Amino acid sequence: MSRTFIAAVALLCACGAGAQDYPSRPIRLIVPLAPAGGMDTIARGVAQKLTESMGQSVVVDNRSGGGGVIGVETVSHSTPDGYTLLMMSATSLIYPLMYKAKYDMARDFAPVVQVTTQPYVIVVNPNVPVKSVAELIAYAKANPSKLNFASSGNGSLIHLMTELFKSMTGAPMTHVPYRGIGAAYPDLLGGQIQLIFASSISAMPLLQAGRLRALAVTGERRAKALPDLPTVIESGVPGFVVNQWYAMLAPAGTPKPIIDKLNREVNKSLQYPDIIQRFTNDGAEAAGGTPQAVTAHMKNEREKWAKVIKQAGIRGE
Repeated sequence: MSRTFIAAVALLCACGAGAQDYPSRPIRLIVPLAPAGGMDTIARGVAQKLTESMGQSVVVDNRSGGGGVIGVETVSHSTPDGYTLLMMSATSLIYPLMYKAKYDMARDFAPVVQVTTQPYVIVVNPNVPVKSVAELIAYAKANPSKLNFASSGNGSLIHLMTELFKSMTGAPMTHVPYRGIGAAYPDLLGGQIQLIFASSISAMPLLQAGRLRALAVTGERRAKALPDLPTVIESGVPGFVVNQWYAMLAPAGTPKPIIDKLNREVNKSLQYPDIIQRFTNDGAEAAGGTPQAVTAHMKNEREKWAKVIKQAGIRGE
């Protein structure tokens, strides 16, 4: 039975019954990463609110493996009836740009809503004699062999954003990939690595202890968690904006009334004070918006990172 036929049947059923009958059974929200991480925490908060408002259980199903690929593929092949959803990040979007994938984000998914946005923080070892982005750029140009930056792996978002920073500023730095950014912190503290574009939640304890120095955040505006820290744009690099983000997606072909209902319910859940606080604790901010907005955002992100990958000559390993 073809995917097109399944989608057509689902659409006819939804149009006949109406979105008011959805959901009539539990919903699976697949998180393509292990439990207890940032995405898992945020997904469980949203799932709890959806369970309360929609009258059916929304169960988080962690399908880790393959760097998140297994969970994404699972949803891409699921019946488009609104009962299997995906929580995804920029990483899921970047992967097919680097490697041969069995899914296509534009072809195989129907975006529901952007859930969060999370800026990164430029963090340096305190022995690096810089206290601002401008000083970092000047130091890098004057000492082209002295700055090593860590990433969570070749082609990861942290790798790509640092390459983007290099291309926009002309600051020479050397890439040192790690298996997860947590593994890089001992070397950053020891001085073997000089800087990281870090998530605020991972860097915050070390920043508060004075063991690392923060220079700027990468978002459009200052972060609620670090209100005294300027953005990279404020620091003299016009147009540099990079955020991690999470979005909820359904399989392609999911009927529009169901997409619209999920969108309304998620947007409503993002207004609760306890959810906002939960996100803030994870260094994130609620996003929300329309399915059209997240579709456009994903398209822009895909084009942006494809360009960086090509210009920097990054290849999958």
